[in-house]
Amino acid sequence: MADFRIDDLARAAGTTVRNVRVYQDRELLPPPRREGRTAIYSDAHLVRLRLIINMLERGYAFAQIKEMIAAWESGRSLGEVLGLEEVVGASWADEAPRAVTVGELRKKFGKQFSPSNIKRSIELGLLERRGRSFVSPSPQLLDAGAELVSLGVPLNEVLDLAEQLQKDIDHVAEILVEVVRKHVLTRPVPSDDEIPYYSDVLQRLRPLVMSALNAAAARSAERVIPGVLGDKLVELLVNTGKPGEAS
Repeated sequence: MADFRIDDLARAAGTTVRNVRVYQDRELLPPPRREGRTAIYSDAHLVRLRLIINMLERGYAFAQIKEMIAAWESGRSLGEVLGLEEVVGASWADEAPRAVTVGELRKKFGKQFSPSNIKRSIELGLLERRGRSFVSPSPQLLDAGAELVSLGVPLNEVLDLAEQLQKDIDHVAEILVEVVRKHVLTRPVPSDDEIPYYSDVLQRLRPLVMSALNAAAARSAERVIPGVLGDKLVELLVNTGKPGEAS
C-alpha cells in the first residue's frame, strides 16, 4: 500500500492541501498516522478523499456526506471499512515509482528535455517534482518514451502520444466500469456480505483487466506494426526494381 504526505495525497486526488485539511477538520477524512511530526496518509485515505470530492460535485453538503459515511460504517468495524477502501485504492501497477535526476533525464532526452516539455510531462503526470529532482510514477512509460526519442520521434510528439493513449485507455476503462456496474454491482447482496463481496469483485477484476488489455494490445501490435514496416519494404522493392538502377 502506498504512503502519502499531505501534498502528495492532494495531488493524487486532484485537489488542494487546504481542502484535505478542511475535510479532515469536518471529520469526513480519518486522521493520518504520525511518524514524528509528519502526517502519513494511506491508499484508504485517497479513496475516501475521492469519494468526498465525487459527492461534493454531485451537490451534497458536508453534513449529508458525513451522515451517509457514518450510516454506512455503522455496524462495521474500522478494519472492515478501511480494508475495503484499501482494496479499492491499491495500485494496479506492477512497477514502483522511480526517482530520476535531471542529469539522467538529460541523458535520455538530450536538448529536448526543455522547460516546456518538463512542464507538460508534469501536467500529464509522467513526472513529479521532488525538490531539484523528479519521480517517475511509471518507469516503464518513461523508458518507452526515451526509446521512441532515441528512434527519432520528437519528444513533444511522444508527449502527444502519451496524452492520447491515456485518453483512449480512460475510455476503455469507462466502458468496463459501466459493464461491471450494470451486471455485477446491481446484484442484491445481504448487508453482512457486502464488504467481502465487493472486495472479491475488485480482486478478481485486477488480473482480468490487465490480461485483457495486454492481450488486446498484443493483437493490435501484430496487425499494425508489420503494416507500417510493410509499406516501407514495398517502397524499397519498387525503387530497387526501377530500370537503370542497380539490383
